[in-house]
Amino acid sequence: MTSPALAGAATRGRHERRIIVMVGAPGAGKGTQARRLAAELGLLHLSTGELFREAVRDHTPLGDKVRSYVEKGALVPDDLTVAMVEDRLARPDADAGAILDGFPRTRAQAEALAASLGRRGEAVSAALYVEVAPDALIDRLAGRRVCSTNENHVYHLASHPPARPGVCDIDGARLIQRKDDEPATIRKRLERQLPPMYEVIDHYAETGVLSAVQGDQPIDEVTADLRRCISSAGRAS
Repeated sequence: MTSPALAGAATRGRHERRIIVMVGAPGAGKGTQARRLAAELGLLHLSTGELFREAVRDHTPLGDKVRSYVEKGALVPDDLTVAMVEDRLARPDADAGAILDGFPRTRAQAEALAASLGRRGEAVSAALYVEVAPDALIDRLAGRRVCSTNENHVYHLASHPPARPGVCDIDGARLIQRKDDEPATIRKRLERQLPPMYEVIDHYAETGVLSAVQGDQPIDEVTADLRRCISSAGRAS
């Protein structure tokens, strides 16, 4: 179903791109699911965290503006975040569409994204909410360990432990618990991040593109549920 559509993406108008938003709290697994689905569907996986790091590293004009906020530990303003997303979506590898991971984080960002897409005759085709109870999120995040030399090597004490306790399977480096993954820190993050996330959920429910799946299932089952949601959204459009 996907391949013929992707084969013709370069010759179709931009209005036919699929823009999918992934919504979920920290630890819900939305990043993992976004990467999986993007690879399956031939869409760009657009992570705003990675986008910021890339722009800062490459000293792009927008990246230099972002740097001042990142270095102070401050939130990047909505207008600058939206401008960076717009710029990234304008590149050729986004011709077929994108799965947005980590954006929008607030209703204001969701509305700004809608306005930006609307100027090109586009709209978000699906907003996928990976729902996990707050207590389960704390358990998930508190058990996470990352490689001290490569944070992309991620483990979990319960669901994905390393072969040797405290040691990365890939490069043998020491595993650490990030400060952000300590229970007290997690609770504070959730208290701060959940309310605006619920406003984003409300926004997409109001626009009729929201689908929710239970994120406390095995990863493959979550992926299968999300595929069905995307398929249903495609038929509806």
